[in-house]
Amino acid sequence: MQTEFTGRFDLAVVGAGIIGLATALAGARRGLRVVVIDRDAQANGASVRNFGFVTVTGQERGSMWARARRSREVWREVAAAADIPIVHTGLWMTARRPESVDVLEAFMRTEMAVGCHLLSPAEARRRCPQLAAPDLAAVLESTVDLRVESREAIPRLAAWLFSAHGVSFMRNTTVRGIDMPSVHTSRGRVQADRVAVCPGDDFNGLYPQRLEAYPLTRCKLQMLRLADPGFKLPGALMSDLGLGRYLGYADLEAAAPLKARLAAEQADHLKHGIHLIVVQSADNSLVVGDSHHYALTPDPFSSEEVDALILDEFRSALGIEPPPTIERWVGTYASATDRPVLIDAPDASVRVAIVTCGAGASSGFAIGEELITSLFDKGVAT
Repeated sequence: MQTEFTGRFDLAVVGAGIIGLATALAGARRGLRVVVIDRDAQANGASVRNFGFVTVTGQERGSMWARARRSREVWREVAAAADIPIVHTGLWMTARRPESVDVLEAFMRTEMAVGCHLLSPAEARRRCPQLAAPDLAAVLESTVDLRVESREAIPRLAAWLFSAHGVSFMRNTTVRGIDMPSVHTSRGRVQADRVAVCPGDDFNGLYPQRLEAYPLTRCKLQMLRLADPGFKLPGALMSDLGLGRYLGYADLEAAAPLKARLAAEQADHLKHGIHLIVVQSADNSLVVGDSHHYALTPDPFSSEEVDALILDEFRSALGIEPPPTIERWVGTYASATDRPVLIDAPDASVRVAIVTCGAGASSGFAIGEELITSLFDKGVAT
Protein backbone atom coordinates (compact mmCIF):
# COMPACT_ATOMS: atom_id res chain seq x y z
CA MET A 1 0.00 0.00 0.00
CA GLN A 2 3.07 2.25 -0.26
CA THR A 3 2.79 4.80 -3.07
CA GLU A 4 4.93 7.30 -4.97
CA PHE A 5 4.82 10.86 -3.66
CA THR A 6 4.85 13.63 -6.19
CA GLY A 7 3.47 17.13 -6.07
CA ARG A 8 1.82 18.67 -3.07
CA PHE A 9 -0.93 17.26 -0.83
CA ASP A 10 -3.92 19.18 0.46
CA LEU A 11 -3.64 17.29 3.75
CA ALA A 12 -0.95 15.26 5.50
CA VAL A 13 -2.05 13.11 8.41
CA VAL A 14 0.59 11.96 10.88
CA GLY A 15 -0.51 8.72 12.50
CA ALA A 16 -2.50 5.83 11.08
CA GLY A 17 -4.54 4.91 14.13
CA ILE A 18 -8.29 5.38 14.15
CA ILE A 19 -8.10 9.17 14.60
CA GLY A 20 -5.64 9.54 11.72
CA LEU A 21 -7.66 7.28 9.43
CA ALA A 22 -10.90 9.03 10.37
CA THR A 23 -9.33 12.38 9.53
CA ALA A 24 -8.07 11.01 6.22
CA LEU A 25 -11.59 9.82 5.42
CA ALA A 26 -13.14 13.18 6.24
CA GLY A 27 -10.58 14.88 4.02
CA ALA A 28 -11.01 12.39 1.17
CA ARG A 29 -14.77 12.84 1.27
CA ARG A 30 -14.15 16.51 0.53
CA GLY A 31 -12.10 15.62 -2.51
CA LEU A 32 -8.77 16.50 -0.87
CA ARG A 33 -5.50 14.87 -1.86
CA VAL A 34 -4.44 13.11 1.34
CA VAL A 35 -1.31 11.33 2.55
CA VAL A 36 -1.10 9.37 5.82
CA ILE A 37 2.36 8.97 7.38
CA ASP A 38 3.03 6.39 10.09
CA ARG A 39 6.18 5.13 11.78
CA ASP A 40 5.04 1.49 11.88
CA ALA A 41 4.56 -1.04 9.10
CA GLN A 42 1.06 -1.84 10.31
CA ALA A 43 -1.42 -0.83 12.98
CA ASN A 44 0.09 -1.79 16.33
CA GLY A 45 -1.16 0.64 18.98
CA ALA A 46 -4.33 1.36 20.92
CA SER A 47 -6.53 1.19 17.83
CA VAL A 48 -6.00 -2.59 17.52
CA ARG A 49 -5.52 -3.46 21.20
CA ASN A 50 -9.05 -2.66 22.30
CA PHE A 51 -12.52 -4.20 22.23
CA GLY A 52 -13.55 -2.76 18.88
CA PHE A 53 -16.66 -1.71 20.79
CA VAL A 54 -18.22 1.47 19.39
CA THR A 55 -19.79 2.60 22.65
CA VAL A 56 -22.50 5.24 22.51
CA THR A 57 -24.47 4.36 25.63
CA GLY A 58 -22.69 5.66 28.71
CA GLN A 59 -20.43 8.18 26.99
CA GLU A 60 -20.07 11.49 28.79
CA ARG A 61 -23.12 13.68 28.34
CA GLY A 62 -22.80 16.43 25.75
CA SER A 63 -20.12 16.55 23.09
CA MET A 64 -18.70 13.05 23.67
CA TRP A 65 -22.12 11.44 23.46
CA ALA A 66 -22.83 13.41 20.28
CA ARG A 67 -19.45 12.41 18.83
CA ALA A 68 -20.17 8.76 19.58
CA ARG A 69 -23.55 8.92 17.87
CA ARG A 70 -22.01 10.47 14.76
CA SER A 71 -19.09 8.04 14.76
CA ARG A 72 -21.46 5.10 15.00
CA GLU A 73 -23.26 6.37 11.87
CA VAL A 74 -19.97 6.59 9.98
CA TRP A 75 -18.89 3.14 11.17
CA ARG A 76 -22.10 1.79 9.66
CA GLU A 77 -21.35 3.48 6.34
CA VAL A 78 -17.69 2.47 6.29
CA ALA A 79 -18.32 -1.11 7.37
CA ALA A 80 -20.63 -1.70 4.43
CA ALA A 81 -18.26 -0.10 1.92
CA ALA A 82 -14.95 -1.46 3.23
CA ASP A 83 -16.07 -5.05 3.91
CA ILE A 84 -15.66 -4.66 7.67
CA PRO A 85 -17.97 -7.09 9.47
CA ILE A 86 -20.09 -5.73 12.29
CA VAL A 87 -19.65 -8.64 14.65
CA HIS A 88 -22.60 -7.78 16.85
CA THR A 89 -24.78 -4.87 17.90
CA GLY A 90 -26.24 -3.76 21.19
CA LEU A 91 -25.21 -3.54 24.84
CA TRP A 92 -26.51 -5.22 27.97
CA MET A 93 -25.57 -3.22 31.07
CA THR A 94 -26.29 -5.61 33.94
CA ALA A 95 -27.08 -4.44 37.47
CA ARG A 96 -26.73 -6.52 40.64
CA ARG A 97 -27.40 -3.89 43.30
CA PRO A 98 -30.47 -1.74 44.03
CA GLU A 99 -28.23 1.34 43.81
CA SER A 100 -27.28 0.25 40.29
CA VAL A 101 -30.93 -0.03 39.32
CA ASP A 102 -31.42 3.53 40.58
CA VAL A 103 -28.66 4.69 38.24
CA LEU A 104 -30.20 2.87 35.28
CA GLU A 105 -33.62 4.36 36.00
CA ALA A 106 -32.10 7.84 36.24
CA PHE A 107 -30.26 7.28 32.98
CA MET A 108 -33.52 6.27 31.30
CA ARG A 109 -34.92 9.71 32.15
CA THR A 110 -32.18 11.47 30.18
CA GLU A 111 -31.90 12.24 26.47
CA MET A 112 -29.06 9.70 26.30
CA ALA A 113 -31.52 6.80 26.67
CA VAL A 114 -32.47 6.89 22.99
CA GLY A 115 -32.65 3.29 21.79
CA CYS A 116 -32.52 1.90 25.34
CA HIS A 117 -34.98 0.12 27.62
CA LEU A 118 -34.89 -1.74 30.92
CA LEU A 119 -35.26 -5.50 31.13
CA SER A 120 -36.42 -7.38 34.21
CA PRO A 121 -34.26 -10.28 35.37
CA ALA A 122 -36.89 -12.71 34.09
CA GLU A 123 -36.96 -11.13 30.63
CA ALA A 124 -33.14 -11.03 30.48
CA ARG A 125 -32.87 -14.70 31.43
CA ARG A 126 -35.56 -15.67 28.95
CA ARG A 127 -33.56 -14.10 26.15
CA CYS A 128 -30.18 -15.28 27.46
CA PRO A 129 -30.62 -18.26 29.80
CA GLN A 130 -26.87 -18.46 30.37
CA LEU A 131 -27.01 -15.14 32.27
CA ALA A 132 -27.16 -16.95 35.58
CA ALA A 133 -26.05 -14.38 38.17
CA PRO A 134 -28.38 -15.07 41.13
CA ASP A 135 -28.45 -11.42 42.22
CA LEU A 136 -29.27 -9.96 38.79
CA ALA A 137 -31.59 -7.01 39.46
CA ALA A 138 -32.07 -5.40 36.02
CA VAL A 139 -30.50 -5.00 32.59
CA LEU A 140 -30.28 -1.84 30.53
CA GLU A 141 -30.47 -2.92 26.91
CA SER A 142 -29.17 -0.51 24.30
CA THR A 143 -29.67 -1.12 20.60
CA VAL A 144 -27.38 1.66 19.34
CA ASP A 145 -23.90 0.28 20.06
CA LEU A 146 -21.91 -1.95 17.71
CA ARG A 147 -18.70 -3.92 17.58
CA VAL A 148 -16.05 -4.57 14.95
CA GLU A 149 -12.93 -6.73 15.29
CA SER A 150 -10.26 -4.05 15.68
CA ARG A 151 -7.38 -6.17 14.42
CA GLU A 152 -9.20 -6.66 11.13
CA ALA A 153 -11.17 -3.41 10.92
CA ILE A 154 -8.27 -0.94 11.11
CA PRO A 155 -6.20 -2.58 8.31
CA ARG A 156 -9.31 -2.95 6.15
CA LEU A 157 -10.22 0.69 6.71
CA ALA A 158 -6.73 1.78 5.61
CA ALA A 159 -6.82 -0.49 2.55
CA TRP A 160 -10.22 0.90 1.55
CA LEU A 161 -9.03 4.49 1.95
CA PHE A 162 -6.18 3.65 -0.41
CA SER A 163 -8.21 1.76 -3.01
CA ALA A 164 -11.51 3.64 -2.97
CA HIS A 165 -10.45 7.17 -2.02
CA GLY A 166 -6.91 7.41 -3.37
CA VAL A 167 -5.38 8.16 0.02
CA SER A 168 -1.58 7.71 -0.08
CA PHE A 169 0.26 5.92 2.72
CA MET A 170 3.86 6.23 3.88
CA ARG A 171 4.59 3.36 6.26
CA ASN A 172 7.78 2.80 8.27
CA THR A 173 8.26 6.56 8.14
CA THR A 174 9.01 8.89 11.04
CA VAL A 175 7.98 12.53 10.94
CA ARG A 176 10.91 14.47 12.37
CA GLY A 177 9.47 17.96 12.17
CA ILE A 178 6.91 20.22 10.55
CA ASP A 179 7.77 23.58 9.01
CA MET A 180 4.74 24.45 6.92
CA PRO A 181 4.29 23.63 4.16
CA SER A 182 7.04 21.04 4.64
CA VAL A 183 6.66 17.82 6.62
CA HIS A 184 10.17 16.47 7.23
CA THR A 185 10.25 12.67 7.35
CA SER A 186 12.82 9.88 7.51
CA ARG A 187 12.06 9.29 3.81
CA GLY A 188 12.34 12.88 2.70
CA ARG A 189 10.18 15.98 2.60
CA VAL A 190 6.42 15.97 1.99
CA GLN A 191 4.64 19.17 0.96
CA ALA A 192 1.16 19.77 2.35
CA ASP A 193 -1.20 22.71 2.76
CA ARG A 194 -2.60 21.41 6.06
CA VAL A 195 -1.39 18.84 8.60
CA ALA A 196 -3.28 16.82 11.21
CA VAL A 197 -1.02 15.23 13.84
CA CYS A 198 -2.69 12.22 15.51
CA PRO A 199 0.10 10.80 17.69
CA GLY A 200 -1.83 8.54 20.04
CA ASP A 201 0.15 8.39 23.28
CA ASP A 202 3.42 9.70 21.82
CA PHE A 203 3.80 13.06 23.57
CA ASN A 204 7.51 13.57 22.88
CA GLY A 205 7.68 13.39 19.10
CA LEU A 206 6.02 16.42 17.51
CA TYR A 207 5.23 19.63 19.42
CA PRO A 208 6.34 18.29 22.83
CA GLN A 209 6.50 21.79 24.32
CA ARG A 210 2.90 22.42 23.31
CA LEU A 211 1.78 19.13 24.81
CA GLU A 212 3.61 19.82 28.08
CA ALA A 213 0.93 22.41 28.81
CA TYR A 214 -1.67 19.67 29.19
CA PRO A 215 -1.97 17.13 32.06
CA LEU A 216 -1.21 14.15 29.85
CA THR A 217 -0.20 10.69 30.98
CA ARG A 218 -0.60 7.14 29.69
CA CYS A 219 -3.09 4.51 30.73
CA LYS A 220 -2.07 0.85 30.67
CA LEU A 221 -4.77 -1.81 30.39
CA GLN A 222 -4.88 -5.60 30.51
CA MET A 223 -7.04 -7.61 28.14
CA LEU A 224 -7.98 -11.28 27.84
CA ARG A 225 -9.44 -13.52 25.18
CA LEU A 226 -11.47 -16.44 26.52
CA ALA A 227 -12.47 -19.58 24.67
CA ASP A 228 -15.92 -20.05 23.15
CA PRO A 229 -18.35 -20.26 26.09
CA GLY A 230 -20.74 -22.45 24.10
CA PHE A 231 -23.44 -19.81 23.65
CA LYS A 232 -24.04 -16.46 21.99
CA LEU A 233 -24.20 -13.26 24.00
CA PRO A 234 -27.06 -10.91 23.07
CA GLY A 235 -24.56 -8.06 22.66
CA ALA A 236 -21.69 -6.52 24.55
CA LEU A 237 -22.03 -7.00 28.29
CA MET A 238 -21.03 -4.67 31.11
CA SER A 239 -21.59 -4.61 34.87
CA ASP A 240 -22.05 -2.44 37.95
CA LEU A 241 -18.41 -1.32 37.90
CA GLY A 242 -19.03 0.34 34.52
CA LEU A 243 -21.83 2.41 36.03
CA GLY A 244 -19.28 3.92 38.38
CA ARG A 245 -16.76 4.62 35.62
CA TYR A 246 -18.55 5.59 32.39
CA LEU A 247 -19.42 9.26 32.88
CA GLY A 248 -22.80 9.07 31.15
CA TYR A 249 -23.91 7.11 34.22
CA ALA A 250 -21.32 8.07 36.83
CA ASP A 251 -21.96 11.82 36.56
CA LEU A 252 -25.65 11.39 37.38
CA GLU A 253 -26.66 12.41 40.89
CA ALA A 254 -28.13 8.95 41.41
CA ALA A 255 -24.68 7.37 41.02
CA ALA A 256 -23.27 8.70 44.30
CA PRO A 257 -24.71 5.91 46.53
CA LEU A 258 -23.55 3.25 44.07
CA LYS A 259 -20.01 4.62 43.96
CA ALA A 260 -19.90 4.61 47.76
CA ARG A 261 -21.06 0.99 47.88
CA LEU A 262 -18.59 -0.09 45.20
CA ALA A 263 -15.78 1.57 47.18
CA ALA A 264 -16.79 -0.44 50.25
CA GLU A 265 -17.39 -3.77 48.51
CA GLN A 266 -14.92 -3.85 45.60
CA ALA A 267 -11.99 -1.74 46.73
CA ASP A 268 -9.43 -3.99 45.04
CA HIS A 269 -11.23 -3.75 41.71
CA LEU A 270 -11.37 0.04 41.95
CA LYS A 271 -7.71 0.22 43.00
CA HIS A 272 -6.77 -1.36 39.68
CA GLY A 273 -9.32 0.61 37.67
CA ILE A 274 -11.23 -2.51 36.72
CA HIS A 275 -14.59 -2.51 35.04
CA LEU A 276 -16.08 -5.24 32.90
CA ILE A 277 -16.65 -5.33 29.17
CA VAL A 278 -17.32 -8.65 27.46
CA VAL A 279 -17.66 -8.79 23.67
CA GLN A 280 -17.89 -11.80 21.38
CA SER A 281 -15.89 -12.41 18.23
CA ALA A 282 -16.98 -14.14 15.04
CA ASP A 283 -15.34 -17.37 16.24
CA ASN A 284 -17.44 -17.08 19.46
CA SER A 285 -14.38 -16.38 21.64
CA LEU A 286 -14.83 -13.61 24.20
CA VAL A 287 -12.69 -10.48 24.52
CA VAL A 288 -12.77 -9.47 28.18
CA GLY A 289 -11.30 -6.57 30.12
CA ASP A 290 -10.09 -4.33 31.43
CA SER A 291 -7.93 -2.51 33.98
CA HIS A 292 -6.47 1.01 34.21
CA HIS A 293 -3.06 1.99 35.59
CA TYR A 294 -1.58 5.42 34.95
CA ALA A 295 2.02 6.52 34.43
CA LEU A 296 4.01 8.55 31.93
CA THR A 297 5.84 5.33 31.06
CA PRO A 298 3.77 2.34 32.20
CA ASP A 299 5.64 -0.92 32.73
CA PRO A 300 4.99 -3.57 30.04
CA PHE A 301 4.16 -6.41 32.42
CA SER A 302 0.83 -8.11 33.03
CA SER A 303 -0.31 -8.87 36.56
CA GLU A 304 -1.99 -12.17 37.37
CA GLU A 305 -3.74 -10.44 40.27
CA VAL A 306 -5.35 -7.97 37.87
CA ASP A 307 -6.43 -10.70 35.46
CA ALA A 308 -7.95 -12.60 38.39
CA LEU A 309 -9.95 -9.54 39.44
CA ILE A 310 -11.25 -9.06 35.89
CA LEU A 311 -12.33 -12.70 35.78
CA ASP A 312 -13.88 -12.38 39.24
CA GLU A 313 -16.15 -9.61 37.92
CA PHE A 314 -16.94 -11.77 34.88
CA ARG A 315 -17.96 -14.59 37.21
CA SER A 316 -20.15 -12.28 39.31
CA ALA A 317 -21.85 -10.54 36.39
CA LEU A 318 -22.60 -13.63 34.29
CA GLY A 319 -22.98 -16.19 37.05
CA ILE A 320 -20.77 -18.71 35.24
CA GLU A 321 -17.16 -19.80 35.42
CA PRO A 322 -14.98 -18.03 32.84
CA PRO A 323 -13.91 -20.22 29.91
CA PRO A 324 -10.16 -20.88 29.57
CA THR A 325 -7.96 -17.90 28.74
CA ILE A 326 -6.42 -18.37 25.29
CA GLU A 327 -4.73 -14.98 24.81
CA ARG A 328 -3.53 -12.01 26.88
CA TRP A 329 -2.20 -8.59 25.94
CA VAL A 330 -1.41 -5.15 27.28
CA GLY A 331 -2.39 -1.86 25.67
CA THR A 332 -1.69 1.80 26.38
CA TYR A 333 -3.51 4.97 25.45
CA ALA A 334 -3.31 8.68 26.19
CA SER A 335 -5.15 9.98 29.22
CA ALA A 336 -5.88 13.39 30.71
CA THR A 337 -7.73 14.44 33.83
CA ASP A 338 -9.35 17.55 32.42
CA ARG A 339 -10.73 16.59 28.99
CA PRO A 340 -11.76 13.60 26.88
CA VAL A 341 -10.20 14.99 23.69
CA LEU A 342 -7.24 17.33 23.17
CA ILE A 343 -7.19 19.47 20.02
CA ASP A 344 -4.37 21.98 19.79
CA ALA A 345 -3.40 24.44 17.04
CA PRO A 346 0.38 24.99 17.04
CA ASP A 347 0.02 26.69 13.64
CA ALA A 348 -2.87 28.05 11.59
CA SER A 349 -2.39 25.11 9.23
CA VAL A 350 -1.71 22.38 11.81
CA ARG A 351 -3.88 20.58 14.34
CA VAL A 352 -2.82 18.07 16.97
CA ALA A 353 -5.57 15.69 18.08
CA ILE A 354 -5.39 13.15 20.91
CA VAL A 355 -8.27 11.20 22.44
CA THR A 356 -7.52 11.22 26.16
CA CYS A 357 -10.25 8.94 27.50
CA GLY A 358 -9.82 5.65 25.68
CA ALA A 359 -12.82 6.22 23.38
CA GLY A 360 -11.04 6.53 20.04
CA ALA A 361 -13.08 3.84 18.29
CA SER A 362 -16.28 5.36 19.66
CA SER A 363 -15.58 9.01 18.79
CA GLY A 364 -12.87 9.01 16.09
CA PHE A 365 -14.92 9.60 12.96
CA ALA A 366 -16.62 12.63 14.47
CA ILE A 367 -13.28 14.01 15.64
CA GLY A 368 -11.84 13.55 12.16
CA GLU A 369 -14.68 15.63 10.73
CA GLU A 370 -14.09 18.30 13.37
CA LEU A 371 -10.41 18.50 12.46
CA ILE A 372 -11.15 18.94 8.75
CA THR A 373 -13.72 21.64 9.51
CA SER A 374 -11.24 23.41 11.77
CA LEU A 375 -8.40 23.22 9.27
CA PHE A 376 -10.27 24.09 6.08
CA ASP A 377 -13.31 26.08 7.16
CA LYS A 378 -12.59 27.95 10.37
CA GLY A 379 -8.96 29.04 10.33
CA VAL A 380 -7.09 28.97 13.63
CA ALA A 381 -8.80 26.97 16.38
CA THR A 382 -9.55 28.65 19.66
